Amino acid sequence: MPELLTDEEIGKALGHLPGWHLEGAALVREVELDSFAQAIQVVNRVAEIAENDNHHPDIDIRWRTLTFRCSTHSEGGVTPNDTSLAEEINGVVEAIHQ
Repeated sequence: MPELLTDEEIGKALGHLPGWHLEGAALVREVELDSFAQAIQVVNRVAEIAENDNHHPDIDIRWRTLTFRCSTHSEGGVTPNDTSLAEEINGVVEAIHQ
């Protein structure tokens, strides 16, 4: 099982994760896309990555706005799996939303 990151480690990781912030025990990012179809395209790609990594974010879909929450529920907070997934989500958003 992955170990929880310290507050210092989370702060350092957030320095390399544009758009993300800590909210409770999760990394959170809200993204507004150009259309609902584009938002779903992002969700579908993130779903593929999450399945491959066997680590899944919570995703809230509100028309063109997506909110991602990355937390390792079994550990009760943020682990390296979450920072890695957040990086991958950023890559998807950047690739699709240009």
